[in-house]
Amino acid sequence: MSTDSLINQRRLAASILKCGLNRVWLNPERSEDIAAAIAREDIRTLIGEGAIAAHQKKGVSRGRAREKMAKRSYGHCKGPGRKKGCAGARDPKKRRWIRKIRAQRRVLREMRVSGEITPAMYRSFYRRSAGGQFRTVSHLKAQVEIGREK
Repeated sequence: MSTDSLINQRRLAASILKCGLNRVWLNPERSEDIAAAIAREDIRTLIGEGAIAAHQKKGVSRGRAREKMAKRSYGHCKGPGRKKGCAGARDPKKRRWIRKIRAQRRVLREMRVSGEITPAMYRSFYRRSAGGQFRTVSHLKAQVEIGREK
């Protein structure tokens, strides 16, 4: 039986299976039964029996992407040819500042809670870090050590 004569059955099956016409699979050994099925209920019965089914959707494999990510994790595929945008666009000054100031404020809070510095010292160093006086957390800690010695 040619597939042209089963076009209505394929269309009904696609509607019932909620898929496209190309995903409908008709069992070639049951083509007579399928040709005899003219009502939706007949098609549903054949779907239940396995004479009509929907092919699985084709997906996009993530295998190549995983391979690329693995290489990037140890520095490959990250050369100048891959980069779009200057350093300031890839890691803006503002984001850098936010990371730095939050780290410094976190350390100052921890020092105040643990009693390493007094609340007055905390406020002083907080204002100085807000003014950009400390390059890094370690620079801040070194200055706190000097401040405690005085």
